[in-house]
Amino acid sequence: MIQDFPIPVLGFAAWSGAGKTTLLTRVIPLLRERGLRCALLKHAHHMFDIDHPGKDSYALRKAGAEQVLIASRRRWALTVEDERDNDPALRDLLSHLDATRADLVLVEGFKGERMPKLEIHRPSVGKPLLYPDDPDIIAVVSDTPLPTSLTQLDIDDPAAVADFIIAFQRAHTPR
Repeated sequence: MIQDFPIPVLGFAAWSGAGKTTLLTRVIPLLRERGLRCALLKHAHHMFDIDHPGKDSYALRKAGAEQVLIASRRRWALTVEDERDNDPALRDLLSHLDATRADLVLVEGFKGERMPKLEIHRPSVGKPLLYPDDPDIIAVVSDTPLPTSLTQLDIDDPAAVADFIIAFQRAHTPR
């Protein structure tokens, strides 16, 4: 269960093109400045690749290694080949994160998973709001005022979004 994860988990849900990644790249530095250590779990399309042809790790994985752990002094990454044809469950992916190295997990995508979420909505994307049908959405971040009783945050005010996230993290951190 996501509720059993030892640190708070907060999703960023939206239709493609609404600005989830852009917002996160503006908010994460503010959270870090305020002392919050963030882990991030991002949903990607099914054939994403963090490695590239011509690199040794790519050649070793293509040769048949089912797990490739590439490491340097400052960074490491584990790539695991998964033969399933469906997305892994969020709770399974969370188990790969080291909760002792973060205060909060931000999740980009996985909008169908059950967890507290911020909805990022831009009417110009031409898609409907998610919150009326998703009871896990706790606030909406938009460039337009919306008819909702949920907390609304301005997408162009990342400091206000960071404040909301910090309050969420403090309220949901086990004591």
